[in-house]
Amino acid sequence: MSTLIRPFRALRPVPAQAAAVAAPPYDVLDSGEARARAAGRPFSFLHISKPEIDLPEGTDPYAPEVYAKGTGNLHRLIDSGVLIRDLKPCYYIYRLRMGGHVQTGIACVGSVAEYDRNRIRKHEFTRPDKEDDRVRQISALNAQTGPVLLAYRANAALGAIIATATQGTPTYDVVADDGVQHTLWVIEDELPIRRITQIVAAMPALYIADGHHRSASASRVAAQRAAANPRHSGDEDYNYFLCVAFPHDEMRILDYNRLVRDLHGQSAKDFLARIGRQFSVAAVDGQAKPAHAGQFGLYLDKRWYRLDIKPALIPADPVASLDVSLLQDQLLAPVLGIGDPRRDKRIDFVGGIRGLSELERRVDSGEMAAAFALFPTSLDALMAVADANQVMPPKSTWFEPKLADGFLSHLLD
Repeated sequence: MSTLIRPFRALRPVPAQAAAVAAPPYDVLDSGEARARAAGRPFSFLHISKPEIDLPEGTDPYAPEVYAKGTGNLHRLIDSGVLIRDLKPCYYIYRLRMGGHVQTGIACVGSVAEYDRNRIRKHEFTRPDKEDDRVRQISALNAQTGPVLLAYRANAALGAIIATATQGTPTYDVVADDGVQHTLWVIEDELPIRRITQIVAAMPALYIADGHHRSASASRVAAQRAAANPRHSGDEDYNYFLCVAFPHDEMRILDYNRLVRDLHGQSAKDFLARIGRQFSVAAVDGQAKPAHAGQFGLYLDKRWYRLDIKPALIPADPVASLDVSLLQDQLLAPVLGIGDPRRDKRIDFVGGIRGLSELERRVDSGEMAAAFALFPTSLDALMAVADANQVMPPKSTWFEPKLADGFLSHLLD
């Protein structure tokens, strides 16, 4: 099989400035949050990933001057020696530690050609406006600065190489503002580099966990540059995209919960009676955090209920059997009239990192009428959907902890 990943010459901070550069992913902060987070931190990567923070408030984040500002900020950090580029292609071992959870993966660049052939597999649709933004950002910077989060089926030989590499002194060991520890080792020896490439090349597939817009935009940029390059060989840097790949059994998906603004003209009593056709409904003391797939929590009128889907309603299809699909198909659409959760303004989504108390707060405030707590989607379910060449409903997965921006960037020579 052809190569799925390869090493690359990362653009990265000098170790003394790693903590000053590291920033949350560009898509987890709005412009105001990014502006506050970067205040007094001239080396923060937010000046590159969210450059509207250095322009007047109210600037359209998709305006041409925003991409130009990001390019200028990137060159400022390079010219000042804060960011340097490795002299030879390397792999990088990237460990995330959040409380008691630890996951260790390989930072690399993935093949756009294999992404286009679906060996690097997707499970979500993308939005054209978000893709366009990333295409403009990559083109302006001539770099990919946000890594795609990949999963691979756990592999003992790869695990042994990672274990050996992490016995050495790390190049970076940074605890971010949110308490997540980011540790990175550089692999520059030819033997482990060659072995890593061979082991991954023999895998049937890699799976995009998070970063569908980043990978899709990298594919578009590669196609544009190949068409414009009369000497295109397929070996150019633009034919690869920045990613970090973790073994599937170390990754953690949190619940992705739902809030609805109204009960679609029904009283609470009528609503509970109506959903009793598809679910067994039981009031509980305390929070109703789902204990397994097929079970849901409902928060309504300051009370939690446990909902269990009736087994006969669970189909065999890998997408239709997901809890997010069961809730949508058996309750949100038929009972609450929410037919398209991607566009309906009556529904909102809250990542499980915020906890069930955030659901209570938003319902108790009167902003929302009811909340639904879900059991997390499993990595096995995600891979089954991708293997079937299907897509999940929107907001199916919330991965924690998240990779930082700024540790590693991929220049497109």
